[in-house]
This record gives sequence, C-alpha cells and structure tokens, in this order.
Amino acid sequence: MDSRMVTLSILLSILAVEVVRAQDNGGNGTKELANIDCNGIYLTYTFESRSREYPYLKNVTAQPWAFKSTATITNAGFYELKNWKIFIGFQNDEILVSASNAVITDVDELPAAVGNGTTLSGFPQTDLKTSVLTAGDLDQIQAKVELKGSLFGIKPPGFPMPRTIKLANDGYKCPAPTRKGGTMSACCVRDLKAKLKKTTRKYMPRQKGDLMMTYDVLQAYGNNYLAQVTMENENPLGRLDHWNLTWEWKRGEFINSMRGAYTRKKDISECTYGAAGQYYQDFDFSKVMTCEKKPIIGDLPPDREKDKEVGNIPFCCRNGTLLPTTMNHTKSKSVFQMQVYKMPPDLNRTALYPPEKWKIVGVVNPQYKCGQVIRVDPTEFPDPTGLQSVTLAIATWQVVCNITRPKKGETRCCASFSAYYNDSVVPCNACACGCSSTRRCNAHEQLLLPPETLLVPFANRTKKAVTWARIKHLRLPRPLPCPDNCRVSVNWHLATNHVNGWSAHVTMFNWGDIDFADWFIAVQLDTTAAGFQKAYSFNGTLLKDLNGTIFMTGLPGLNYLVAQTNGTHPSRDPKVPGKQQSVISFHKKHLGSRPTADRELFPTKLFFNGEECALPPILPEARASCRAAHFQTVALLASITFLFLIF
Repeated sequence: MDSRMVTLSILLSILAVEVVRAQDNGGNGTKELANIDCNGIYLTYTFESRSREYPYLKNVTAQPWAFKSTATITNAGFYELKNWKIFIGFQNDEILVSASNAVITDVDELPAAVGNGTTLSGFPQTDLKTSVLTAGDLDQIQAKVELKGSLFGIKPPGFPMPRTIKLANDGYKCPAPTRKGGTMSACCVRDLKAKLKKTTRKYMPRQKGDLMMTYDVLQAYGNNYLAQVTMENENPLGRLDHWNLTWEWKRGEFINSMRGAYTRKKDISECTYGAAGQYYQDFDFSKVMTCEKKPIIGDLPPDREKDKEVGNIPFCCRNGTLLPTTMNHTKSKSVFQMQVYKMPPDLNRTALYPPEKWKIVGVVNPQYKCGQVIRVDPTEFPDPTGLQSVTLAIATWQVVCNITRPKKGETRCCASFSAYYNDSVVPCNACACGCSSTRRCNAHEQLLLPPETLLVPFANRTKKAVTWARIKHLRLPRPLPCPDNCRVSVNWHLATNHVNGWSAHVTMFNWGDIDFADWFIAVQLDTTAAGFQKAYSFNGTLLKDLNGTIFMTGLPGLNYLVAQTNGTHPSRDPKVPGKQQSVISFHKKHLGSRPTADRELFPTKLFFNGEECALPPILPEARASCRAAHFQTVALLASITFLFLIF
C-alpha cells in the first residue's frame, strides 16, 4: 500500500512539473516565440513544395511547376511597424495565383506574372505591434503569407528561390538575405539617418488613379451594416456611360436594400436555398434586393433622384454617366448606399469585410482595370447640421481603377481620314471593333470610299465602294473587306493647308442603339496642336498638359448624339441630329517659316467619350493631279458639307 502511494506521489510531481513547463512555454494559449536573433523586422521566405503541371514537356526550361511557399514578417524590435510591405524578388517567370493575408500592390488582379518581383502589403492585418506591448502575442507581431503559383525551368531537387527579399517600408535598411536550402531570411533594422515623415495614419495612404472608388461603412450592427459607395472620375479624358459595377462577396453577404442604385437582377434563390435561408429562418427574402454572389449594379435614372425610397441622396441617379472634370466637376462623382447582411461567424459590429474583385464597364468609354481593395483611414464627412465638425466613417476601403489602352478589335469607335488633295476617303479598318467571323470577308485589307458613303451604314456601302474602285482604277480585294462593327465613327477631313494656317472638318456618326448626351471628342496632334485657334459649332479647348490635346464638346442644343434606328436616324431636327459636324482652324506661328507636312495635320490619337478610337493605318495619298485640281476638291467638299447639313 505504501509503495502505491509513493508511485502515485511521483506521478503527481511529474505532472505538476509538466504543467509548470507548459505555462512557461505558452501552454496557457499563447504561441511560443521563435528564437530570432534580430532587433528589427525579421523576414523569411520558405519554399515548401512543387508539383509538375500540364503540359509535361521534355524541355526542362519550359516545364511549368506548381509551387507553394510562405513568407513571414515578424516584428522583433521596439517600434511598431505600420502598413507593412515586403518585396519578393521572384526570378523564375513566376505566375502568382493566390496570396493569403496580403494584397499585391503592383498588379491589378490575380493570377499575375511576377517574374520581375512583386510587392505585398498586409490585409486585413496592416500593422505589426511590438512584443513588449503585446506580451509576446505572435498573432499581433507576425504576419504569415501563404503563396501559390506556377514557375518554370528549375528541375528538382533544386530550390527555385527569389533573388532577394526586403522590407519596402520607408526608414528601414535591409542587408542581402542569407540562404540555407529552401529558406532565406533577412533582418531589417531602422535607418537612423532616414528622415521619416511624421504621420498619424493608421492604415495605408489613399492611392491616386483615373477612377477612385471608396467603400465606407456608415452604420454597423451585429448582423448587418450600412455602406456607401462613392465613385470619383479623376481623369480629364475619362468617362463612363450607363456604367455597370460588379464585385464578389467572399463571406456569404447579401444586399437587403439600396438607395441611389439598383441591381440588374433581383435573385433571392441563393438566400432561400442557401446558408442565409438556414440562418435567417424568419426573414422575408421576397423584399431583398439580391442574394447574388456577384451582383451587377447600375445607376438609377434622373427621375428617381428625389424618390424618398430609392433615391434622395447627393450625387445619385445620373443614369450611369460620370463626366470628366474638364466638362463638369459636380457630375464627375456618383454615390449610392446599401444595407448589407452578414453571415456567421461575422456577427459583431467590428467584423467588417468589403467585397473583392471590383470591375466596372460602360458603353462607349475607356476600359478600366481595377486594383485590389485596400484599407485606408476612415472618410471624413461634414456634419449634416452645419456645425464646424466632421463625422468619421466606421471603416473605409479604397479601390483604384485605371484606364487601359484597348486591344486590337476591342475598341468601340473608329476614325476615318480624308483630305482636300484626294477625293477618296480612308475608312475605318475592317474589324476595327471586332468581328465574330471572317470566313466570308477580308479582315486585313480595306477599300477606299467615295465621300458620300460616310453618310450611310456599312451594309449600304458595298455597291458604291466597288463602283468607286473601278472608276478610280483601285485594286479590289477579294473577298471584300469586313465591316468595322463600331458603334461610333469619326471622320477627320483635312480641309485646307495654307502658308498661314490650316483647318479640318470633324464629323461624328452614331451607328449604335444608344443616345449620347453631353458627348465629347479629344484629338491629340503631336506637333501642330499649339496653333489651335477656334472650333466652329463645337466648344473647343486646348489642353496643353495632355500632349497637345484639343477637347471639343457640343454647344447648348447640339450636345446630344441620337442613335440610329432601323437604318435611319430617328429625328430630322437639326438640334438633335444623328451626327455632329464642326470646323476647327489653326495658325502656324509656332512652327516658324517651314511648311507644314500634311501628315502632321492628322491626329495621332482620337477619343470619343474617353474611348480611344481605332485609327486607319494609312493617310490619304497625295497625288499631283489632285493637287492641281484643288479648287475642284473644295467644290466637292462644299457639296458634301451641304449634304451633312440637310441630312
């Protein structure tokens, strides 16, 4: 009996020792700190695994591999690190597919090619506190980013490592990283000589771009919150018409109601038959705006602006139009609000997550590419009662979208060229705005046209174009050219070119099914724009800061470009024609005494409502016979102008 008591006493003593050890080593729920010899920010990159991807190739340098790796950022110093950023110098043609707990600051969306390196910033954990102020809580002083992607050319057992890793925050200096096998590390310390800007900013600074969108949480409750989305156009040539905004909910949220906008589809099936229906069992989903994971949101028409139920908020209800600041500063902004319901486990006021993968498109306007959602300092709103105070949003995120140059065949407008010295028109390129099929037409060649064919749709031009080619002894391509398929076309006609100046005619045609109110044209002339004098029947302004761009809008009563309907224009009223025409004049004082070449008088870029139009690859050919017959050409031009005016 005594031996049993002795054995039990020994076992209890061993258990007590283990409990004490567990408490000393973080057994109370905190994670044990690693042994890091660094008084600063400790960075590591660990290559974990790779697997062969399709296609299987014999050429090792071309073989793709799927890889997994982990980057960690640990604050092992005495100073808090705000808005942490890390640069990973990839060098093996990596394509990054996903990155947890971070956003990629120098690419718009994933997957993305990062073979020249990339910078990651923290999200949602943007700051790393110190061990001293958190009692060694690893969750607050360390961020771990799990990376997945593809790479090329490194055959096992070699490790495809980056060339470097370093902290991208100002005020730190990082030595060359040390490497051992599949792990590399660096200790970045504060640069005492660096002069840091004093800031009270808690989150990342707001970015600049062509189109800036903010997502503000105005009110927060346990299971829902009120959000406001603000879109601001900052590009002098940027524009949106009939915009459609979409994003992706990542945590099961759904939109209960909206003001200032609406969703194109009111689908509640994902709530009724999904997790939301199981959790909100007594909820009336018939009144929900939409439960789509990827809703498409559109602007309300102007007649809903004062509607007390769906409108009645500032900067709403513009029928999806965002004008550039060069036209109207107040109409360059759009706002709408929505009530968002959340799902478990996010059922507290501070569990707030914005939607991701934002995209916005329009009708005939620039194509925008949106970046990642980033947390920024809360937006300040003026006090609605008029007091000298501000109200802060509960939380704010920002999305920046920038204009991208359209790829060949993806634009929605085109230009044609003509001149006083040639009686043929160089039309828009075949398939300038895309072709669904080119089996029965020629997508690589174009046929010069007589001037009057600009007044008719493409389907009615073929017979006249063929006849013109035979009269002028032009080569007739077989098969005949494909249509340009553009909604809008703009003709640039070089009317005169004299010793003291020159002039051009600009004519627009709307072949689509949507009217354009408050349209604008921007023309870039590389060397001759500085001589701009005046535009007749248009408002014309020289934008010197935009590479010699001439910005033109319609005069009051002439700023509406109606659509074509059933092959004809719906209105003969000269105040609202289906086309618009103007004459613009220039002088040559800035060019000195040298003669101006005709080729310098054609635009190098032309924009309609911010959309960069496709330009012809050739200019009208100068012929000696046409030069001699200059007065006949002027007479022909006058007759064409007369036709334009009576059309």
